[in-house]
Amino acid sequence: MQSIISKVEDKQRKHQIVPVRTGDTVRVSQRIDEGGKSRVQVFEGLVIRTRRLNSLSAVITVRRIASGIGVEKTFPLHSPLVEKVEVIKRSNTRRKYLSFMRERTGKRARLSSVAFDRAGINYIPDPTSEDLPEDAKEAIEAAETSAEPEETAPNTDDSKKTDDSKDVDKQQDDSKNEAKSEDKAADKDEQPDDTKE
Repeated sequence: MQSIISKVEDKQRKHQIVPVRTGDTVRVSQRIDEGGKSRVQVFEGLVIRTRRLNSLSAVITVRRIASGIGVEKTFPLHSPLVEKVEVIKRSNTRRKYLSFMRERTGKRARLSSVAFDRAGINYIPDPTSEDLPEDAKEAIEAAETSAEPEETAPNTDDSKKTDDSKDVDKQQDDSKNEAKSEDKAADKDEQPDDTKE
């Protein structure tokens, strides 16, 4: 029974989606059919919640302030109506659900941003074509090399250098402390004694 369900889900699933995390600022392009016309509406905001990202029912909740009013929309990532999800900014968060962002406005609603490879994350290859753009190839190679752990023997010269630099720092700190204690002693000697008179 489970294999039948997984086969049906695989037919509905998109071949690849953008790796979205909570705290990302995203731009979601959603196709809207009105009557006989179809248009694409763009919704840009902060991802305050992610759910079931590894399944067919993967959902993100995006929040933005429109005309002073908070607006939240929930997008199923594998829906055919969601044409594109683009990560604009990535922020540091330690939670999966940023419910506290609802009470914050203005500068209090800011999150600290993190540097990331925007082109590499937002690139989704077309499954029908095998030709990749050059910048996408470079981004994929860079991501693969940074993901692989480097297995090298520790260099003894580097460890000696760090030990030497620690010794130099210790000596400088000791000389500064000695100079301070000498200055304090000299200041005590120079002060006149008013109690003798």
